[in-house]
Amino acid sequence: MGGGGSTRRVTFEADENENITVVKGVRLSDSVIDRMKEPSPPGRQHRGSGAVNDEDLKKRIAEELALERARRDSEAQKRRLKQEQMYVRDEFGKLLERERISSNEHLTRAILRERAATEEERQKAQRFARQLEEKDRELKKHDAYYKEQLARLEERVKHFFSL
Repeated sequence: MGGGGSTRRVTFEADENENITVVKGVRLSDSVIDRMKEPSPPGRQHRGSGAVNDEDLKKRIAEELALERARRDSEAQKRRLKQEQMYVRDEFGKLLERERISSNEHLTRAILRERAATEEERQKAQRFARQLEEKDRELKKHDAYYKEQLARLEERVKHFFSL
């Protein structure tokens, strides 16, 4: 008795008639107590002395304690598993959040680069448009100048041939 790392002291005592066994230091669940109160199966009727009954009872209590301990261990293992699952979910959620933030930052940087490139192209187009307008004005000035010169030359030619 008392295995599994337990430090609790368990003692067995019998009353003066050897009918009732008192177990001290052990807390039993209601289901264990109810099962102990049930009559034993017909094949296991009281044969022999009270000492044998005490031994049977001790074995039965030990079995019940082992079952109870196994149930507690199973429940503890289930709790640990749930905690581990929650931890994994939390970590996975954090990882997904970091990935989402990272991809958003990457997307934001790409959008900013694209906007900068678009703005640069727009400014370049404006600059070329201004240069084209400037060239057009310059050509118009030249055109006007050459027309004026042509008109003067024609006037001179006319004047020269009319003399």
